[in-house]
Amino acid sequence: MPNQKKNGSLFSSKWGLILSVLGIAVGTGNIWRFPRIAAQNGGADGAGAFIIAWVACLFLFSIPLIIAEYGIGRHGRKGIIGSFINLVGEKYAWMGGFIGFVATAIMFYYSVVAGWCLYYFIESVYSGLPQNIEQAETVWYGFQGSVFPSVFHALMIGAGGYIVVKGISSIERINKVLIPSLLLVVIISLIRAVMLPGSFQGIEYLFTPDWSTLAEPRIWIEALTQNAWDTGAAWGLILTYAAYMRSKDDITISALQTGIGNNIVSLLAAITIFSTVFGTLGSTMNDGQILEIMQSSGPAGTGLTFMWMPQLFEQMAGGRLFAILFFLGLTFAAFSSLISMIELASRVLVDMNISRKKATVGVCLTGFAFGLPSAISTDILANQDFVWGVGLLVSGAFMSFAVIKFSPAKFRDQLVNTEKRKWTLGRWWEIIIKYVVPIEVFTLLVWWMYLSAFEYAPDSWYNPLSMYSVATVLLQWGVAMVLLIIYNKKIAAKTGNSD
Repeated sequence: MPNQKKNGSLFSSKWGLILSVLGIAVGTGNIWRFPRIAAQNGGADGAGAFIIAWVACLFLFSIPLIIAEYGIGRHGRKGIIGSFINLVGEKYAWMGGFIGFVATAIMFYYSVVAGWCLYYFIESVYSGLPQNIEQAETVWYGFQGSVFPSVFHALMIGAGGYIVVKGISSIERINKVLIPSLLLVVIISLIRAVMLPGSFQGIEYLFTPDWSTLAEPRIWIEALTQNAWDTGAAWGLILTYAAYMRSKDDITISALQTGIGNNIVSLLAAITIFSTVFGTLGSTMNDGQILEIMQSSGPAGTGLTFMWMPQLFEQMAGGRLFAILFFLGLTFAAFSSLISMIELASRVLVDMNISRKKATVGVCLTGFAFGLPSAISTDILANQDFVWGVGLLVSGAFMSFAVIKFSPAKFRDQLVNTEKRKWTLGRWWEIIIKYVVPIEVFTLLVWWMYLSAFEYAPDSWYNPLSMYSVATVLLQWGVAMVLLIIYNKKIAAKTGNSD
């Protein structure tokens, strides 16, 4: 396998690989983002229609692309750009670059969210828990109005860089501690949440479908992008870790374990959050009023987990200890995912013959600078989450294109169904990667843009300064793509010369 010696050590075990990849997937996307996206897309009768769309997208988008990422990364033994070049040639280096840029753009504000987690962990250690929503909002908005989001943003990206500098063995070791610890505190929190009076009202709402909402393109776009957010599909992160994957590890089994295991954690987190909110407010409010509060907990619901989890723990015997454990686990989750994003960007530079130390320091300094606007304003963070979350659709299309260009049948036979496999990947995967994924991306994007222009925001869709407009998405994507296409030859030459 090319570049294996140059890359250094591989993962020492299948357990180390899966935990590290779960470190990518299981993070704030599960505990912070998924519950708020489910709340944002809940209908009058429930959020179950979103859950149905989300599960469908797991098998029709995320898992097929995770299989592709494992195959491309293990075959290329490089970062996202180098592996794209090895698979489909230098002409398409810009596509790999765009996938990497989307993940890096998410890293800029993800580090900010990771900083929130660390702050709330410290807050739970040194301060009392809020007695009601008013106190919780005071803590949240007081924190957001201070310099602390920027300070903790710097601390988290600096700590992540320290781990990445030491290489894949360091990443593997820390994930063997972080991920089991996180799963333990999630389960403890879940058990206590469902014991609250009225909690099953929240669970019922979460899983009751409002069938009419399935006709809305926004539901499907949110379901698909949340699935990509949940699992790490199409980010290039799994591809980057797959460069260190052992030859004997089974790609299909690893992909199923990654996707299904991750989404189970998301559901557990959502049950916990919905149980908490409905259990706390259910005696005084109806479903519609509770949902409105969940949707308005910060811009696009960004404060949902941070406002409501402390109230869950305040009602528990020994709640402060559990609050400390929960926010410690959430910090672990955010940190493990942040490490993978720093590794992705750093590995691209390492492939260009820049030392790992210099590459990582450069990535972290850039990440801090470009993340500052999101640290200062949650409105900017919500905009970036929207723009680059939807950008994962394009990343998925590019990943699918690379496999199609190489040949899905050859990819399946040569890169996935190796002699050491335990499970043979069927032809269903070829159909999904060749037809379903491109159709999903094209249909959802065109549908969303059309309705945004003519129904959702006819007066602002063309305004790039409008936070959720088509124009702001296309402008930011366009700038990244144009620059990558212009410099495609230079990027390809530098990456190719690393051989």
